[in-house]
Amino acid sequence: MAVLVDSGTRVLVQGITGREGSFHAKAMLDYGTKVVAGVTPGKGGSEVHGVPVYDSVKEAVAEHPEINTSIIFVPAPFAPDAVYEAVDAGIKLVVVITEGIPVHDTMRFVNYARQKGATVIGPNCPGVITPGQAKVGIMPGHIFREGGVAVVSRSGTLTYEISYMLTRQGIGQSTVVGIGGDPIVGLSFTEALRLFQQDPQTEALVLIGEIGGDMEERAAEMIKKGEFTKPVVAYIAGRTAPPEKRMGHAGAIIMMGAGTYEGKVKALREAGVEVAETPFEVPDLVRRALRR
Repeated sequence: MAVLVDSGTRVLVQGITGREGSFHAKAMLDYGTKVVAGVTPGKGGSEVHGVPVYDSVKEAVAEHPEINTSIIFVPAPFAPDAVYEAVDAGIKLVVVITEGIPVHDTMRFVNYARQKGATVIGPNCPGVITPGQAKVGIMPGHIFREGGVAVVSRSGTLTYEISYMLTRQGIGQSTVVGIGGDPIVGLSFTEALRLFQQDPQTEALVLIGEIGGDMEERAAEMIKKGEFTKPVVAYIAGRTAPPEKRMGHAGAIIMMGAGTYEGKVKALREAGVEVAETPFEVPDLVRRALRR
């Protein structure tokens, strides 16, 4: 079993004729993901890597009613409208790769999607992969292997690095989700944990957080209450971040002393989570957690 994406996932690529959309559509096809259609206004009737292109999501879904997932490579000024179009067409999972979307725009389309029963992953995220079944994102597929450890991360690069470390030590992954590094994102840590709690394939979970916001603290509170019962290993990026320095991720902001590295680590450890000092410690901590 898996969460979010699996062998039944049928993907629409919005922005498929652009450089990024075309490149990653092919990479997803090469991985075995069922990419069934693309959308670019004005490019309807063409094909990209054998995938038919339509002018609108509504047209694509009418021709391919099996579509259940969309991935968005549309530039930031137009990305919110692309999300609304996907949700209005009845697509229940929307992965937004685009970065640079204004926070208030994200708040509006995430709220709209929730009202319509759809899940948004991102924006500014690498996507989601269930190894051996489906990749809906921009991650290099060959570094993942099928297994029982879920990975949920705010950092794209650390998603790849830690997953690859797990793979090289023979620890496979159930589903890996990059939720994005913006201040407002669709899927949160706590929502991801609820999904993995119900997933019988997932034996343990790696949580990759960073400074800023309170998503890690809320996940810790959930674990402390016993609402997530599987072993959790965490790594929090930003321990050596200099004060008064703007960091790379828009969400990595410490405000009025909240969202610090120390506060997140303390909250997680008080919830019984093993917190790695460096990414390299994660595989050993996971192995130890699985033996308990």
